Amino acid sequence: MNLRQLKKAGRQPELPLLVELADAAGPASLRLDSLLRVLPGQRYVGRGEWRGQRVLAKLLVGDKAARHFQRELKGVHLLAGQQQTTPRLLADGLVEGEGGWLLFDYLDGAQSLADAWQRVEHEPLLSDGQQAVLGEALVAIAGLHARGLWQADMHLDNLLRHAGQLHVVDGGAVHAEMPGQPLSRERVLENLGAFFAQFPVELELFLEELLVHYLLANGEHALPLEALLKEVARVRRWRLRDFLAKVGRDCTLFSVRHGPMGLRAQRRDSEALLRPLLAAPDALIDQGHIYKTGGAATVARVELCGRPLVVKRYNIKGFAHWLKRFWRPSRGWHSWVAGNRLAFLGIPTPRPLAVLERRFCGLRGRAYLITEYCDGQDILERFQPHLDGAPPEEELLALERLFAALLRERISHGDLKGNNLLWQDGHWLLIDLDALEQHHGAARFERAFAEDRARFLRNWPADSALHRLLDQRLPRAADARTTEE
Repeated sequence: MNLRQLKKAGRQPELPLLVELADAAGPASLRLDSLLRVLPGQRYVGRGEWRGQRVLAKLLVGDKAARHFQRELKGVHLLAGQQQTTPRLLADGLVEGEGGWLLFDYLDGAQSLADAWQRVEHEPLLSDGQQAVLGEALVAIAGLHARGLWQADMHLDNLLRHAGQLHVVDGGAVHAEMPGQPLSRERVLENLGAFFAQFPVELELFLEELLVHYLLANGEHALPLEALLKEVARVRRWRLRDFLAKVGRDCTLFSVRHGPMGLRAQRRDSEALLRPLLAAPDALIDQGHIYKTGGAATVARVELCGRPLVVKRYNIKGFAHWLKRFWRPSRGWHSWVAGNRLAFLGIPTPRPLAVLERRFCGLRGRAYLITEYCDGQDILERFQPHLDGAPPEEELLALERLFAALLRERISHGDLKGNNLLWQDGHWLLIDLDALEQHHGAARFERAFAEDRARFLRNWPADSALHRLLDQRLPRAADARTTEE
């Protein structure tokens, strides 16, 4: 196979894959044994063998291959030229009209800082483990900045631990201001803002402490905390918009198919699992455990390969109901976007896996939402024994964090009855997201949040000790104005 043929190989070419390449020593076959990243028709990154040596291969194909190749090559040379630790480039080449390739030393046994972070991310904020990972990353970022470089796509997957050193990878995202001269303060703040925006919002309370790691490695500029926080907030907004655009587009994270007879969007890592469910959802709902049936929705727990899932079917009650629904996005689609929004923002909710809309000539009918199953108790059941007292402090603190997150992100739920909050693994999970909304205007949000809060408190008698305690501890809509000021 040559690079022109690789362009047509799709997302999952059969492995091992033999690709004919040539360098100064002549033509040779690259054998790709595994693929780490695929952008169909554009980029294939994987582990393989070249001239008897294990390599990390980046193969660039398609109409933009030459431009991407030059950008990758320039970034690699910038890293090496400024004495940054990065995998050695073994071979590269570009064939006009076909594509380009870059082959690197394969760092056998390397571990990304993203993997290291996954092991500590659920620890208390800024635990020793978290501080070690983030501190290591910030020292690497400071090293780039001190030499006039920055990586526009600086995330923990691009930092690899190997043989006691931290390697910077992905030269395509590396840029230079003035190589060898410290990066300007404006560019430093912009790059650090993009880095910190990837982590939980609560971590912002510790930014000043974390910056010590950076400043000890690169103290060229004073970094005003207020300016950094403003940049972090700006990047967070951009990242959310970018992510939500992907939930309806075929991409690395999501598999999306739509046409006149239907729409299907699902997480790509769940494709194989969900195939039989998406092919016949009604049959599996009928075989499952029904929680709610009839009316506007049917909710059931089903099992696939021993894994419990929840399917919510949005029914069409009749012709009049169909006339109200066919022309606008379904409630299933709204809940799919809402669930992904909450998950991205770090607000606990069962993981949304797929949405399916039935259509006829583009006109919408039934819709189905599939999420992970949560076996936790709802808040009514869990708080019932504490009606005349106080629930466990851990559960109250988790509830305060949930409401504070909704307040911070200007999100209203729309139906905060007790059945819609489930306790699992130290968190309150929000379910039934049909009416969830993230607001732009402060006044409208404050009204919606006040309604949510009042509806939540109505789950318990107004004269009960529990009602009074929750009313005292939960934030109010006015607190949003105080925080912004």
